[in-house]
Amino acid sequence: MNIIATLLLASLPVPQVPANLAQSAQPAAHFTQQAKSAPRKGGKWYFARTGHAVFCYGPVMTVNDGGGLERVATFCKGDRVMVPLKD
Repeated sequence: MNIIATLLLASLPVPQVPANLAQSAQPAAHFTQQAKSAPRKGGKWYFARTGHAVFCYGPVMTVNDGGGLERVATFCKGDRVMVPLKD
């Protein structure tokens, strides 16, 4: 059985790579465009009280929540202005 598999693999054609293509150091144009990324705003990942990770741009603040203090992250990705954090 191993001999048959070896003979089948040996009978497969091997593609030849031209030498001038293998030595080309310049990548194609579409790879260059994908490598560029937009500059990121300064931000940080936080763990929200709901158990999800959120990416926020603003500072962490302590706010009064009806008799208690609560830590919140401000200006988070999406439409959320304040997200309560898990301590």
